[in-house]
Amino acid sequence: MDILDIARKNQQKAWEIIKKINVIPIWEGIGAQINLVGSLRTGLLMKHRDIDFHIYTPSLNLADSFRAMARLAENTSVKKIECVNLLHTIEECIEWHAWYQDSDNTLWQFDMIHIRKGSRYDGYFEKVAERISSVLTDETKRAILQLKNETPESEKIMGIEYYQAVIRDGVRTYAGFEEWRKKHPVAGVLEWMP
Repeated sequence: MDILDIARKNQQKAWEIIKKINVIPIWEGIGAQINLVGSLRTGLLMKHRDIDFHIYTPSLNLADSFRAMARLAENTSVKKIECVNLLHTIEECIEWHAWYQDSDNTLWQFDMIHIRKGSRYDGYFEKVAERISSVLTDETKRAILQLKNETPESEKIMGIEYYQAVIRDGVRTYAGFEEWRKKHPVAGVLEWMP
């Protein structure tokens, strides 16, 4: 199957799961604005089946955040949930990670970042996704998807690393990408957009 067809199939499956898990209405139920970011939004979802949402509320109330996640946990296909409290960092957020097991027993990771509206990263990653989408060509899209597809399952690589390497620096092979990563180590949040 062509790499673009695989990506389209992944997109379709991701949206089916989003509807089944009811994630958008659950967060809206606590008065939050929920925005899709990351590889699903840019059409670059490949082997690492993760679905990224940034969720905004005017103030960040831990009880509300936990209430939303408790509702999500009611779905028996949600197999695991993790929470990282970053409220007292520059990120001012709660990181939620949930793993959903689909009918094929494949795990999909939901990364839900609950952010205080008006904080440093309010809207930032939405803008990154828009900019990446606007500069993607068929050739760069195919190159990114191919690199993601060739990445061993054991490697944990942020999507933005692929995008920066391909779009900004012209990387086109996995060997070239490995070299690029050695020269561009990442610590923390990688702030780059085309």
